[in-house]
Amino acid sequence: MSNKRQILVTSALPYANGQIHIGHLVEYIQTDVWVRYLKLNQHEVYYVGADDTHGTPIMLRAEKEGLTPKQLIDNVWKEHKRDFDAFGISFDNYYTTDSPENKELASQIYLELQKNGLIAEREIEQYYDPVKEMFLSDRFIKGECPKCHTKDQYGDSCENCGATYAPTDLINPYSALSGAEPVRKKSMHYFFKLSDTRCEEFLRDWVQGLAQVEATNKMREWLGSDDEHKLSDWDISRDAPYFGFEIPGAPNKYFYVWLDAPVGYYASFKNLADKIGLNFNDWVKPDSTTEQYHFIGKDILYFHTLFWPAMLKFSGHRTPTNVFAHGFLTVDGAKMSKSRGTFITADSFIQTGMNPEWLRYYFAAKLNASMEDLDLNLSDFSARTNSDLVGKYVNIASRAAGFLVKRFDGKINDAAMSHELLSNLRAAQSNIGTLYESREFGKAMRAIMELADQVNVFIDGNKPWDLAKDASKADELHAVCSICLEAFRILTVYLSPVMPTTAAKAYAFLNIATQNWADINVPLNSSQAINAYSHMMTRVEDKQIEALLEANKESLTAEVLENDIELAETISIDDFVKVDLRIAKIVDCKAVEGSTKLLQLTLDVNEGKTRNVFSGIASAYKPEDLVGKLTVLVANLAPRKMKFGISEGMVLCASSKDEKTEPGLYLLEPNLGAKPGMRIS
Repeated sequence: MSNKRQILVTSALPYANGQIHIGHLVEYIQTDVWVRYLKLNQHEVYYVGADDTHGTPIMLRAEKEGLTPKQLIDNVWKEHKRDFDAFGISFDNYYTTDSPENKELASQIYLELQKNGLIAEREIEQYYDPVKEMFLSDRFIKGECPKCHTKDQYGDSCENCGATYAPTDLINPYSALSGAEPVRKKSMHYFFKLSDTRCEEFLRDWVQGLAQVEATNKMREWLGSDDEHKLSDWDISRDAPYFGFEIPGAPNKYFYVWLDAPVGYYASFKNLADKIGLNFNDWVKPDSTTEQYHFIGKDILYFHTLFWPAMLKFSGHRTPTNVFAHGFLTVDGAKMSKSRGTFITADSFIQTGMNPEWLRYYFAAKLNASMEDLDLNLSDFSARTNSDLVGKYVNIASRAAGFLVKRFDGKINDAAMSHELLSNLRAAQSNIGTLYESREFGKAMRAIMELADQVNVFIDGNKPWDLAKDASKADELHAVCSICLEAFRILTVYLSPVMPTTAAKAYAFLNIATQNWADINVPLNSSQAINAYSHMMTRVEDKQIEALLEANKESLTAEVLENDIELAETISIDDFVKVDLRIAKIVDCKAVEGSTKLLQLTLDVNEGKTRNVFSGIASAYKPEDLVGKLTVLVANLAPRKMKFGISEGMVLCASSKDEKTEPGLYLLEPNLGAKPGMRIS
């Protein structure tokens, strides 16, 4: 192939501290569909991944479970690989960041950055846990907010008032690991000088090539104008004890996990290259003609569009051709929730008997090239899957195969292969291919199902079941069934990047080899008989959805017990009645200028006026989505003056004890029937 491309593709590396869930699968399915399409066009494509295995959380979890970090990450790797295999994620190599290749490459990149004057050494002061004998990152320090005095806030920002601060500003700080009072201690740290004008100039130029306008705009916001210097240097070191790679020439100093994690892309590829005889350097050198693409969630855009390309550029490597970010997943219009059973693990999906290609198709039908969020509506999931895959696609084969096998020995009518309907299906090849290439999968699925509709109209119009009753119409029956099965073959090729397992079943039924994209124009022929038809896909049943939700509710129960979530100090009924909880209606909501965490809520509590409340929920909700909803207000809190205005109460939210493993902030919503002003008792 004269236009054969060489392409390296990655997905973000899952952290080796938790299970794969359907939120993760959005990204891996999106990447896999794109990769499969490229491979169908016979390009040289390598899709690599790895577990992200370093960092303090890994070290602490291993300690808690009585394992070494190595034992823990080996166990998790097996679980992750099992889940990816179950969902047809076609990694050419799935590796680990705790590898000799990654240690070598991370060290090389660091030393090159150092040689180029982009590594700085600075003494910093941090909190230190005297019991655990380790420095504490912000997420492991808690205390009283210095602004609003809310207790148990993390070391970088207050979830209640949205204030940001240094961990040393906390009142009565304590270690989240041991409960001990931390002490201040100085330590030498190493920084990547992202503020260097060379980095800024390079990134301002590089951002012009990003495919997504949302990403470009975000980077311009981070970078500022040409005369601004908004980038800060990046702390890339951590002190022992730490599970990771020691920095060359710096005993007891370790690379921060976010430095070696993206290098893990290259490490996985190098491991593959060495195994299959590729020249790794030819793919990663600055003047390489290869292409390199990273699929990520929009929450880690910062690392992949600032740190990573700058690291590559100034360490003597090619930079990414593009970075493709996707939005977050909601389920039934809300954040995934363990209490509702919608925090669905990949393994539970399989164990409850669900077909993974149902989810692959549904995600594909919802995905586009933007960074917008997508929703898994479980009712729509069942309806669309049953309608499109069973009712429209698979049904074509089942309606025609029996007649062809029984009446014509499974042989195709060659003359029928030039029928106008088939010409129309083949003519869609270029458009559907363009949609796949541009990651507009939803549009591609709609185009394919419109073709399937045409085929089903053809079947209904020609009624092969009636033709079969008239011996004089045998030739017509033969032609109609042959056209249907050729149409089924073409549709199968179109759908194969999304549903590879079903496609393999279809090719076996048709008795043909696995098809490439160019094979769309190579019709079936009479030289080989098709096989007898057997069911390729069942319908989604309501009971399966119910079982899936129930299975994940059960997993919540187990996790709560395991985490041993402690209740607060016992109070009396007299203490409780002091708190006046009221139903409030959100009549307006808007972002707070100057804050990334706060939303300003206007609440109706049926008291003849509205209340103004600031709440640190901006990361969880869009302002427009909250207008009209009911929530719960602590109505008798004293008004609190904030820099953004007066806050007249507090709305109630729920969150996990461990935001790292179970992220999410959930505004409490009363059931229908509750009205503004009603007291909760």
